[in-house]
Amino acid sequence: MTWVVRLGAAALLAAGLAAPAWSATFKVVLLVPADDDRLARSRIERGLPAHPSGPAADALKVALDEGALELDTAGARLELSVVEVADAAATRAAVAAAEKAGAAAVVTDLPAAWTVAAADGGKLPVLNVGAGDDALRQEQCRRNLLHLSPSERMRADALAQALVARKWTQVLLLSGPSDADRDRTTTVQASLRRYALKLVASKPFKLSADPRERDLANPLLLTGTASSGSYDVVWVVDVDGEFAAGLPYRTALPRPVVGDAGLLALAWSPRFERFGAPQVTRRLTKAAGRPMGAHDWAAWMAGKALVAAAVAQPKGPLPAFHKALADAELDGSKGVKLSFRAWDGQLRQPLLLTDGISVVGSAPVEGVLHPKNTLDTLGADAAERLCKARL
Repeated sequence: MTWVVRLGAAALLAAGLAAPAWSATFKVVLLVPADDDRLARSRIERGLPAHPSGPAADALKVALDEGALELDTAGARLELSVVEVADAAATRAAVAAAEKAGAAAVVTDLPAAWTVAAADGGKLPVLNVGAGDDALRQEQCRRNLLHLSPSERMRADALAQALVARKWTQVLLLSGPSDADRDRTTTVQASLRRYALKLVASKPFKLSADPRERDLANPLLLTGTASSGSYDVVWVVDVDGEFAAGLPYRTALPRPVVGDAGLLALAWSPRFERFGAPQVTRRLTKAAGRPMGAHDWAAWMAGKALVAAAVAQPKGPLPAFHKALADAELDGSKGVKLSFRAWDGQLRQPLLLTDGISVVGSAPVEGVLHPKNTLDTLGADAAERLCKARL
């Protein structure tokens, strides 16, 4: 059985988590942002496929409940506490408190800087389900940090493979003005180079109330051939998603849109119908009243990883549990076994190619080759590693 309680970071020690002699109960803490802007009502109502549609705790609890029989058979238990944090300093303090209280692992659904703080807050394994930043897998990596959500580079590589397979090789890139947009644009450009796609032109867009800037949000002007030349596809980078949502069918040329609108590469889609996926989605719908999205899938996989480690090492000790967690081979209802990469802690996984209405394919696409594991064609491969903490 699994219990979910919501606590403040300072209340962890007083809530019955005082460190006992080691037992078969594994205590897990989920760290989430206080007043999470991603879960604001107006944002959820937009229903964009790449955005969270509810708390990560919902899907994590579903996975723990699914594993109850295996845990009971092995003689192990997992207890989940949900802690809200306000910033990186509070995150570090919450992890330190959790470790002192005898926790076995931490799950984070936090911004990148807070995720690093969580990894630095103690020696516990930290399972990242919210931040796709490539820096967390590269120069800012940590030895105790594992990633269930795909990286930005993985998503970009998946789309680049799809474009190569369809021979849509001439790309017009439209990029938003935020720092997150700029980081994602850099990642997209790296994927274009990796798969020898031609960047025809790169243009900024901007949503603004200033009439002098209205041309920067005009799809016809941004995609007109006079300044862009001929292109096969428009790749839009828009982390917020408001501009991108209105771009398909409004381009100057009748061309497909990919990136943050049109065709997206995501960890999960509620429209996926293979490998038992409908049953997975229905279990979250029954528990939380909403279908499973990409954000939910990552949290669900974190729960499955924790269950697998507890079943493998039901009596501990903690170092054995931590090793079992890193070495776990998992079923993510995507047709292949999933495992963590040794060089960056990233969970290998196929990505789904979807327009939000149906799943039109997956990546790695057929024909893409790799000397060891085709899943490593998505994201930074071992030869590209910048993570020194895992050398």
